Amino acid sequence: MPAPPPTPAPAQAPASPTVNLEQRMLLRCSAAFALVADRQQRAVDWALAYPPMGDRGREFFVISSARLMDEAQLSEDDLAQMLRTEAQALLDQQVLDEIMPVCLRFLDQSGL
Repeated sequence: MPAPPPTPAPAQAPASPTVNLEQRMLLRCSAAFALVADRQQRAVDWALAYPPMGDRGREFFVISSARLMDEAQLSEDDLAQMLRTEAQALLDQQVLDEIMPVCLRFLDQSGL
């Protein structure tokens, strides 16, 4: 009786893009600003306690996204997935209020 054909190796998932600490903060703050801006647009009380994020937060998000794609060689899909993951982590871990002061300083230092 002939031996069965070898079982193909399982397909490996593509490696997750890696980012350094500064790039991680860009991701985290971009996600935080997007969450706050969304809640401000919906007039959620806690979000309205923060400075308006519509313009400055959006500009930070756009500039940071372009920088991340360039520096970390991320595709648009990679970046979108990383931002979704970061936003969900901020919500799941309930740390948005903790990170916002740091992100607001980061925003002020950016000159936007």
